[in-house]
Amino acid sequence: MKHKILIVDDEMMMTELLSDYLGDEGYETYTANSAKQALTLLPKKPDLIILDINMPNMDGLELCKTIRNHVSCPILFLTARITEQDKINGLQYGGDDYITKPFSLKELAARVSAHLRRDERVRSGSTSVLTSGELLVNLTEHRIFFRDMEIEVSKKEFELIEFLLTNAGQVFDRERIYERIWGYDAEGSADVIKEHVRKIRAKLHAVTGEEYIETVWGVGYKWKR
Repeated sequence: MKHKILIVDDEMMMTELLSDYLGDEGYETYTANSAKQALTLLPKKPDLIILDINMPNMDGLELCKTIRNHVSCPILFLTARITEQDKINGLQYGGDDYITKPFSLKELAARVSAHLRRDERVRSGSTSVLTSGELLVNLTEHRIFFRDMEIEVSKKEFELIEFLLTNAGQVFDRERIYERIWGYDAEGSADVIKEHVRKIRAKLHAVTGEEYIETVWGVGYKWKR
C-alpha cells in the first residue's frame, strides 16, 4: 500500500513540484495551498505532512499546533529561514524535522523515507479525525476542538455530531437521527433531537462563531459541507 503524503504550501508551484516528484517516488500525494484547505484533507489520514511555515492567515506553526494532538504522523517543516529559535518553536509545536529552502529533492525524499520508516511503530495507534473547516472531531477520543480550544459536549451530542458530519450534505429527518443515535428499540420521542441540535448549535457557535447544522424546513437537518 502506498504511503500518503500531505503537502501544504501557499505557493502552488511548490506543491505541484513536490507532488509530481514524490508521486514518481511511489507515494500517494495530496496538496493544499492554505491551512484551511489542509484541514479538509486530514480525514485522508496522511502518513506524513510536509508543511510550509510562512503562509498567510494561519501559518504552518499554528496549523501544526492545531492538529498535533489529533495526528500522530511525522510533520516536516519547510522554511526559507531558520534560526535556533525557529527550531525550538517548531519542536515545541510538534514538528519532527526542518527542510530549509532551497533544498535538494533527493534530500527531501530521503528525509521523507527515513521518517516514514521510523513512524511505522506507531501506525497501528493512529487517531481517526473528521474535520469541518477548523473544527476537528477526534473520533478516537470523543473530543471536539476548534483550533486549540476544546468544546465540551455530551455523549449523545457527540454521537449526533459524528453522524451528521460523517454524512455531511445529506438531509436526515428527526426519526432517522433518533433511530441512529438512540436505537430502534428506544422508548422515547424523536422530538428530543430538536433540543440536542439547539444545544449543539449554541456550543459550537459560542466558540467558533459558525453555524454547522442546517435546518431543512419540513424535512430535517444536515451538516453543511
